[in-house]
Amino acid sequence: MKLLVTGANGYIGRYVVSTLLDMGHEVLASDIRYDGVDERAIKTDVELFSGAEDIYEQFGEPDVVIHMAWRNGFVHNAPSHIDELPKHYEFIKNMLEGGLKQIVVMGSMHEVGYHEGAIDENTPCNPRSLYAIAKNSLRQLTFLKCEECKAICQWVRGYYILGDDLKNNSIFSKLTQAHMDGKKEFPFTTGKNKYDFIDVKELAKQIASVATQTEVDGIINCCSGEPISLADRVEGYIKENNFDIKLIYGAFPDRAYDSPAIWGDNTKIKKIMDK
Repeated sequence: MKLLVTGANGYIGRYVVSTLLDMGHEVLASDIRYDGVDERAIKTDVELFSGAEDIYEQFGEPDVVIHMAWRNGFVHNAPSHIDELPKHYEFIKNMLEGGLKQIVVMGSMHEVGYHEGAIDENTPCNPRSLYAIAKNSLRQLTFLKCEECKAICQWVRGYYILGDDLKNNSIFSKLTQAHMDGKKEFPFTTGKNKYDFIDVKELAKQIASVATQTEVDGIINCCSGEPISLADRVEGYIKENNFDIKLIYGAFPDRAYDSPAIWGDNTKIKKIMDK
């Protein structure tokens, strides 16, 4: 298959590109820079948000588009999420109207908002940050357009991602940096919240597997399906890496929009991965 990956040099995108190439597919990569992109990929110079109606043709008419490009994903209330939403939709709209028959878009558990328990494709969404509102809106717009164009839509929801930790701006990257700086204490929340953790390499395998099949579509949770407390996972991370650092619990308040326990229902991704 020929697949276009946007955001190919991003935290997740780099691994998705390499995974697809290892599977034997042809990969077209789209990003602003390509310093971390697998050399086997074809680096494109097409402007993603040009608004060109023939952008599907410009990108070489790929079989599948995996749209992962997104700015400020770790800054949940950055104005860019709302400002750039129309550009994302215009890109998707022009690709579909140009002839694209299958699109995979990177979503987020944050679309759901405050929720306790497992998330499945029917869980109601009440997003509580600009990032979440923008992703949720793009999901609704994308499904609407795919239905109109009779194209396959696969919306992959990510959860709490770790691995390659100096590049992901998460609690794990901050902890790693603190260790490298020689710090012995690390200010922390209560750590009681439970999340669905997944390694970025496993996430990339799941996304690549979703994109290279058509039997399972709609909203697909790319996740482990297992809730683990943040404290347990971070303490485990410290032990795994032999860090000489102590967590200072309660130094920071828990975010108001974070749920006490939230994880993905992995029924659909298990069906895909077990093939």
